[in-house]
Amino acid sequence: MAEPRPLPPRPAWPAAPRRIHLTAIAGVGMASLAGMLRAAGYDVTGSDQAIYPPMSTVLADLGILVQEGYRAENLVPAPDLVVIGNAMSRGNPEVEAVITGGIPYCSMPEALMRLFMGPRRRAVIVGTHGKTTSSALLSWMLHETGGDPSFMVGGACLNFAHNYRLGQGPWFVTEGDEYDTAFFDKGPKFLHYDADALLVNAVEFDHADIYRDLDHVKQAFRTLLERTRPDVPIVASADFPELRDVVASTGRAVIWTHVPGGPGASPDESPPEVAGPLWQAVDLREVAGQTTFTVLAPDGARVAASSPLPGAMNVANALGVTILAASIGVPVEASLAALRTFRGVRRRQEVIGEGNGLTLIDDFAHHPTAVGATLTALRARYPDRRLWVLFEPRSNTSRRRVFQTAFADAFALADRVTVAGVHRQEQLAADERFSPAELVATLTARNVTAETIDEIDTLAALVARDATQGDVIILMSNGAFGGLGPKLVAELNLQPPI
Repeated sequence: MAEPRPLPPRPAWPAAPRRIHLTAIAGVGMASLAGMLRAAGYDVTGSDQAIYPPMSTVLADLGILVQEGYRAENLVPAPDLVVIGNAMSRGNPEVEAVITGGIPYCSMPEALMRLFMGPRRRAVIVGTHGKTTSSALLSWMLHETGGDPSFMVGGACLNFAHNYRLGQGPWFVTEGDEYDTAFFDKGPKFLHYDADALLVNAVEFDHADIYRDLDHVKQAFRTLLERTRPDVPIVASADFPELRDVVASTGRAVIWTHVPGGPGASPDESPPEVAGPLWQAVDLREVAGQTTFTVLAPDGARVAASSPLPGAMNVANALGVTILAASIGVPVEASLAALRTFRGVRRRQEVIGEGNGLTLIDDFAHHPTAVGATLTALRARYPDRRLWVLFEPRSNTSRRRVFQTAFADAFALADRVTVAGVHRQEQLAADERFSPAELVATLTARNVTAETIDEIDTLAALVARDATQGDVIILMSNGAFGGLGPKLVAELNLQPPI
């Protein structure tokens, strides 16, 4: 295929766009934007390839016409504006038709900012871990305390009908991704949002397809802090040393949080030395399906708290969000009251089936820190039960060898681990590709039962054969995992939780 012609200057933003077309509309963020546009009265169309439930159903329910495949014909008649998803690239026939046709176009963050966030105050949650859960939680806290927020979250919020909302209150909540924005804007998405309140949950290496190394990741977050206005409250987790380095290098004043024993925290559980106020969550306990803890204020005041979500990572998310909410006027006690009824986000430690003494959990974890935190949490919630993990190396980082050793340490917390084949492994050179066989060998040497199975149907049959009463079976993938979840619900004759 011939090289695309040089990219001409982008056409000016239309004065009053009404008909808006979204490419790669079936992605979680793009579909959410489509729903918001529809709710705001815009005429919305879209295109994608191999679209399937649940997003196909969601978009159909919204009454949005979605064209299968990418073609120039999808742009007839020409829309006022095209929002181009970051999965799209030059050479795509629909992208090339947008460019050669002189149709105004933008990225998803640009559209979100110009059409929805700009007139509102913006609360933005960023970090390697916890963005989706934290942004959903802040939205719930503002909703429950009368703030009537708008939000767009990168996952299905179990407390709301959709993962987006247009409220009448002053605040718009969203997560700011460090991933690049579009083929014509290689900067991180989070640089678009001009936060009025900012929470930084963690800084670790991730997105190995676009970041060279950890220093490259840190530079992105450093740029974000440097561009954040001086009067904006910033809350940051002191548990991650790389985040402390980023903050120190910018000289920004921040409000710190710390969870002893949490992901990223030092093994001795002592509070890190930081400049600025430090809030802590201490005395974490698992009590009858609730995680209880105490919020310890910088002045020594203590407030009891509880959450239905398991583990220290969820407590860390809750603490950061509570303190961010306090920085914009929500009392700590009111936020913690809302926390008690927060149900979380789909595919984050979500129980999707129970019965016959089995529990099936679907989890998005695809980074070793998140895997370790999830397994530690589930070990506390389900003591004396076998934890059997089914893992799909699917994300652009987990498909690579960069975390080969770290994954072994994280999965060693399980009793049994079954590893699926590397997603689209043909895209990676053998010496760059994550090795399921090597992970299995390492885990076996550490007395963890482990095997690798490429075929999803074979994997489902194995689980159906070997699952025994008391097992907690955890699916870990940032994708559909070949429909394994529904297959296991059927094979094991499970029921969704009440």
